[in-house]
Amino acid sequence: MLFAMICKDKPGKLQVRLDTRPEHVAFLEGLNGEKKLAFAGPFLDADGKPDGSLVVVEAPDLASAEALSAADPYAKAGLFESVEIRQWNWTFNKPASA
Repeated sequence: MLFAMICKDKPGKLQVRLDTRPEHVAFLEGLNGEKKLAFAGPFLDADGKPDGSLVVVEAPDLASAEALSAADPYAKAGLFESVEIRQWNWTFNKPASA
């Protein structure tokens, strides 16, 4: 099943995001290679700078999705002010391969 991770950055932590981005991208590439990543990308503030993330993963249950979220280098670096993980149903415009 799919789980959406809705992550909000702590204020003033853009540099943490930038510094940790290579490890975060490698982490997502690993999930993608394991067929666990549906899609991901940053939320942007009014100035077009990243201030959060939306990551949708395939996981058997909430506990597994929470474990994936906790393993994200952004989470380990203390970037996020909050993380909400919700089961999600991809209804419209779902790619045939998803």
